[in-house]
Amino acid sequence: MMRVLLVLVVLAAGCGSSPASRFYTLTPAPPSAPAPASSDLSVLVSPVSVPLAVDRPQMVVAVSANQVALDEFNRWASPLANNIARVVAENLAATLGTSRVAVSPQALTSGVDYRAAIEVQRFESALGEAATLEAVWAVSRDADGRARTGRTTAREAVPDKTYEALAAGHSRAVARLSRDIAEAVRALDASRR
Repeated sequence: MMRVLLVLVVLAAGCGSSPASRFYTLTPAPPSAPAPASSDLSVLVSPVSVPLAVDRPQMVVAVSANQVALDEFNRWASPLANNIARVVAENLAATLGTSRVAVSPQALTSGVDYRAAIEVQRFESALGEAATLEAVWAVSRDADGRARTGRTTAREAVPDKTYEALAAGHSRAVARLSRDIAEAVRALDASRR
């Protein structure tokens, strides 16, 4: 009798178990061209702000035009704002050919040439459809305060209904944002000469 009871308890516990959570992260863009010449530029990426609706560990996916769902089992591995800032910094380092790119509040060993501030206004996820990012940003030169501002809108197709494809689509959108910021840094740096 005791064995039967033990088997029933084990079976009941197995039936009540929930699926394992999966964690995703954004990734830097793969190199698309030969690495640029080494540079001594320094860039500080300020903390990124993201909409409160997506500022949570769970991935937030669009269900309809006016409805979203939080997926408890598919989550970001780190806070989304930190994830975006880290990938922008990695993309800038590769694009500008400098190792002197940091994410605030990390300190660079010496003065900073440029600061990049990013406000993400839209970060939308639609499984099997698209990953959409809309952000306003500003790049300023510390030496004289000159700045460039811009808006990046990227809508990346998501070929299948997996969260991995969705994270990859958002990574491509962040790569576009990074390229726009890198172009602003280059333009400001060229105007200095």
